[in-house]
Amino acid sequence: MKRILVDLSNMQFEALARLAEIERRPRAAIIRDAIDAYISERKARVGSDVFGLWKSRNTDGLEYQRELRSE
Repeated sequence: MKRILVDLSNMQFEALARLAEIERRPRAAIIRDAIDAYISERKARVGSDVFGLWKSRNTDGLEYQRELRSE
């Protein structure tokens, strides 16, 4: 496991401390969970940006690919 130094605002630190106390978990575990959730959400968003990009086109994808490769 790697370590990283992160600066938090006083508000962030206090909120994190309250969560850790309520959940009876280490702050580091809560931060790791938050980072995992953030990464998951970003990966899903990146994939959804391109899904269906060509749905309004009346072009066959395979035909288009063949045209590009023939040039």
